[in-house]
Amino acid sequence: MPECFLPQPPRPIRCRAQLLAAILLLLAGSWPLTAAAQVFDSERQRFRLRIVSEGLEHPWGLAFLPDGRMLVSERPGRLRLIDASGRLDPEPVRGLPAVAAIGQGGLLDVALHPRFSDNGWVYLSYVAEGPGGYGTEVLRGRLQGKALHDAQILFRMRPKSAGGQHFGSRLVFDRQGFLFITLGDRGERQRAQRLDDHAGSVIRLHDDGRVPPDNPFVGQPGVLPEKYTLGNRNVQGAALHPGSGELWTHEHGPQGGDEINLIRPGRNYGWPVITYGVNYVIGTRIGVGSERAGLEQPVHQWTPSIAPSGMAFYTGERFPGWRGNLFVGALKYQMLVRLELDGERVVHEERLLVGREGRIRDVRAGPDGFIYLLTDAPDGKLLRLEPAP
Repeated sequence: MPECFLPQPPRPIRCRAQLLAAILLLLAGSWPLTAAAQVFDSERQRFRLRIVSEGLEHPWGLAFLPDGRMLVSERPGRLRLIDASGRLDPEPVRGLPAVAAIGQGGLLDVALHPRFSDNGWVYLSYVAEGPGGYGTEVLRGRLQGKALHDAQILFRMRPKSAGGQHFGSRLVFDRQGFLFITLGDRGERQRAQRLDDHAGSVIRLHDDGRVPPDNPFVGQPGVLPEKYTLGNRNVQGAALHPGSGELWTHEHGPQGGDEINLIRPGRNYGWPVITYGVNYVIGTRIGVGSERAGLEQPVHQWTPSIAPSGMAFYTGERFPGWRGNLFVGALKYQMLVRLELDGERVVHEERLLVGREGRIRDVRAGPDGFIYLLTDAPDGKLLRLEPAP
């Protein structure tokens, strides 16, 4: 024990040095807890960033169970359970399909049926191998204990192709119970303009995989009836607007031109005919430029690219300064983007947590009013934003 803590006459200078050393050791020992609850100021809200859980391998999607637990998908092909205290169950959920973890692909999004409490359906998007190569598929199964039962494949992207990029994919149910599936162009640009190809589109289905009869291309010869849009490059963020109930998405551009889009039936979002981005490395123009009659303009675009992933509107009570804002994760600049809206226009942008927690893969507004983030890393984290006084 240092002399200063023994009952003897004090030696001021030496005691101060030993006391300071002891304090530094205590601070060093408590650093992980301090780091797990750092406090930040945004323009409209002070918040605390807390680590909920760690040890996730490239987590991709997040869903909240009614009992307070959370489901997290890991890109290598595991679905994990995290309890309300943040404990990661060491045993992955059983009953998953064969997942092809190739390039950007693997187990992607996870979503619950709107009536999950009654039917137990969990929906997964993932990459599977098949004739011709790889493609995005969607499956549902009933969660019972730590396993999925009664698994049903609802959607298979076709045609499948080689390569490991641009699979999408987010899953969103709208207020009518329709399931939206977002896809990528698979790195083969012209496929996004084809109506007989799933690549580069948003898909709309009934909850059991049936094609709704009012889908925009139903009945047209040679057209895939489940297609809802075309001309999308690689959609990795999707959320329902809390007011209108319409689907908003964001997609990766090439070098520049990441977009936020308002998704409407039968619309062509332009890729690769129009884009605000340019070709990688050489910087040459893609298509005809940034505008063309009959092709949709984005609600918002980022040039240079931020590489967006994950997306959520905030409507909770815990962050009154953020109500109605749209939050987007970013991989490239490792940040959380807060967007203020005026109707269908983005009127202000704030960048939070820049470079602090790594690549933000998913963003969710929790039923508890907090905002949750997943970080894309071999040792990824589940983080929670909480209000700070």
